[in-house]
Amino acid sequence: MKYMLIMRATDETYAASRDVDFSEVLESMGRFNDEMIRAGVLVAAEGLEDAAKGVVVDYSVQPPVVTDGPYGETKELFGGFWILDVASLEEAVEWAKRAPMAGPGSKAEIRRVASIDEFPQDNEWIRKEREWRVATGQL
Repeated sequence: MKYMLIMRATDETYAASRDVDFSEVLESMGRFNDEMIRAGVLVAAEGLEDAAKGVVVDYSVQPPVVTDGPYGETKELFGGFWILDVASLEEAVEWAKRAPMAGPGSKAEIRRVASIDEFPQDNEWIRKEREWRVATGQL
């Protein structure tokens, strides 16, 4: 099963991390990622650019409205993610507990990634997605 570990932080977390040497951050994240690679559980991992450089698309109105970041509510920002292929939620939790994240407001949200096999296989769009995944080497 695949699980996404979503790195979450607050404005306080980002403020506290400004004093940390970036090479130290890269070192700790690199070691953690290497550990997951060696264990064979890491599928993908990415960090995200500052929310202030992003945009928000609001679908509550038509046509959708696009506004510049940061978001209206910045209590917790999504800062990056790992996707792990592990046997259970419990195993994903164990990996998340080892992540090199610290500071006020630092959290990791864990969400299972649904497999294409869980959707109705007779659906035209699921068949097309499966064909695309096969053609791109994802299945």
